[in-house]
Amino acid sequence: MKKIIPFIALIITISVQAQVYSTKQPLVHTFSIVARDEKTGEIAVGVQSHWFSVGTSVPWAEAGVGAVATQSFVDKSYGPKALSLLKKGFTAQEALDSLTKADAGREVRQVAIIDNKGNVATHTGKNCIQVAKHIKGNQFSVQSNMMLGDQVCEYMVKSFEQNSTKPLAERVLLALEAAQKAGGDIRGMQAAALIVVPGKSTEIWNNKSVDLRVDDAAKPLQELRRLYTVHLAYEHMNNGDLAVEKNNMPLAMNEYNAAMQLFPANLEMQYWTAIALVNNKQLSKAIPMLQSIFTKDKNWKELTRRLPPVGLLTVTPEDLKKILSL
Repeated sequence: MKKIIPFIALIITISVQAQVYSTKQPLVHTFSIVARDEKTGEIAVGVQSHWFSVGTSVPWAEAGVGAVATQSFVDKSYGPKALSLLKKGFTAQEALDSLTKADAGREVRQVAIIDNKGNVATHTGKNCIQVAKHIKGNQFSVQSNMMLGDQVCEYMVKSFEQNSTKPLAERVLLALEAAQKAGGDIRGMQAAALIVVPGKSTEIWNNKSVDLRVDDAAKPLQELRRLYTVHLAYEHMNNGDLAVEKNNMPLAMNEYNAAMQLFPANLEMQYWTAIALVNNKQLSKAIPMLQSIFTKDKNWKELTRRLPPVGLLTVTPEDLKKILSL
């Protein structure tokens, strides 16, 4: 009888573990941050892990609602469920309590939730793989599990707080980079993601102001940094286009120049800047730019032929001929 009881206990233990460690749930051991900008109301979530396409599992955010990071033996449903509860008026803590209470696997979960008022709730299950911890700050939370060292969260906190004057996306990215400097995931790096949403609800097509993912890379944070720089460059391009629409060429050129400084190798940014100059009777400034662009890629010259018929290039036949002769 004494031998049978331990055997039955072992079967029960294995059965419970099978329910908790479901093969349908990715083992996303990672470090992340959820945060809100007190000035703009923007809400963000950033993550890095040695797990493919971590951006499809861990980070969740909705404009005017909040953000969620669900990780460790991750249950993806925490993301949409938590956001749904926040929309119903639950605080971050109330939403987290509701979800963990109903979850038999709560002790292997790590979850952080921030609502649109900056309230933060974080849970690190006692069976998360060490080093596992979280630290809550003023309108932000950092959390990590399966870390190489024990200072990852501390490095993230220090970075986030020291860069309080920077845009929220930049602060989150810097915090992730600081975590990696502290040792990061014991398995190394593979994927990363960064999401920023407006502080107020907006149209679904404007729900995310920053939405960047690196699914598989040797240095995902380095690639995420590059993508964020490209994102900023295109923001300047869009601002330049809006300035052109309002006939504010000084502002347009400032925005276009800022874009090209951030992404100097991008011919398209150079091209549309040159076209804007031509359309505003500044052909002499545009000619050297177009000549350089056409030399590097002749397809831009062919595109130029196609712009006048659709009204995107307003130029005399003589000036068009001069451009195409470059």
